[in-house]
Amino acid sequence: MTHARREDPFLPEHEDVTGLIPRGLRISAALAWRLIVVAAALYVVGWVIGRLSVVVIPLGIALLLSALLAPAVQKLVAVRFPRGLATAIVLIAGLAVLGGLLTFVVTQFSSGLPQLQRQLNESLNQIKEWLINGPAHLRQEQIQQFINQVFGFLQNNQSWLTDTALTTASTVGEILTGFLLTLFITIFFLSGGEGIWTFLVRVAPGRVRNRVDVAGRRGFASLVSYVRATAAVAVVDAVGIGIGLWIVGVPLVIPLATLVFLGAFIPIIGAVLTGGVAVLIALVTNGFIGAVIVLAIVIGVMQLESHVLQPLLLGRAVKLHPLSVVLAITVGLVVGGIAGALMAVPILAVLNAGVRSLLHEENPDPAEVNVLKDQAAQPNDAEPGSPRATVATRGEDDGQ
Repeated sequence: MTHARREDPFLPEHEDVTGLIPRGLRISAALAWRLIVVAAALYVVGWVIGRLSVVVIPLGIALLLSALLAPAVQKLVAVRFPRGLATAIVLIAGLAVLGGLLTFVVTQFSSGLPQLQRQLNESLNQIKEWLINGPAHLRQEQIQQFINQVFGFLQNNQSWLTDTALTTASTVGEILTGFLLTLFITIFFLSGGEGIWTFLVRVAPGRVRNRVDVAGRRGFASLVSYVRATAAVAVVDAVGIGIGLWIVGVPLVIPLATLVFLGAFIPIIGAVLTGGVAVLIALVTNGFIGAVIVLAIVIGVMQLESHVLQPLLLGRAVKLHPLSVVLAITVGLVVGGIAGALMAVPILAVLNAGVRSLLHEENPDPAEVNVLKDQAAQPNDAEPGSPRATVATRGEDDGQ
């Protein structure tokens, strides 16, 4: 007795089963594997950037410095200075200002060091008296034993301290190398940035070359706005902490405020380090209560910077939502440390301006874009329904 093979009427043997998969599941699967490919590509790019950080970080800092100094170079060029001479004048002036600020800080600290040493000795004696006569009721022998333990720890770990010093010296050498490389790149960006960008744009296909060109120019304009807003935040930090130190009566107010201003350009860690220096000096000169007050002032200014100034000023300057600014800084800090936090918002600003330009403009003219001011990309209001868009000169209209 033979049995005929029964075929499933719902699933023929040779029929494609794709149509039986729910549409939502097919869309989810398609999105999932594309997201996996994008994530893998981003991981590879991040790995390559990490391996080349010695070059990438100076390159990024040079771009920020170029955005900061380019307006000054452009003003000198506008009054008939050769671009090379204008670049030299601006760079020398910038280095002179930076060197002058650092020299002023070091000189003021050096001149105030003897007074700080005397106050430190007095503070240590007061702490010693408090430990003996205060609630702790320690004996002189216990304090001396603790001091001996500290010196013994230093002697037993002398090799570790030596290795740390050598590592620090190596780090200082890397920083010096990075500084020279940054200066070298900045010189070429300021003197020949237009030619470098024109050469890079040639890689893009001819039919979209103008759009890519304009998008890059708008991205650099957003970078200029970013460094201006960062400088404004740094000034507010320095003034706020400086006024607080003056009210408390901490010495070296002006050099400490200058140090805060310089440190504010380094996200997160700069404010922490410079604020910590102010707190330590307040502890030495004004005692525990004065140090607590200064610590509260530093924390208050940092909170104002993190939650108000950076989201609002930077968000407005680079046309980003305040939440995106906070998230960008946080993600950059987690992924790339201090360098990541420094580069996160500028990268986001450049991408935002560039993508907005690519989406809104079909056939723009790069010659009509002001690379130092124009971030806007708005559809043509004069021709409703037309796919062609105009190059907006919003920066000039706003008088920026």
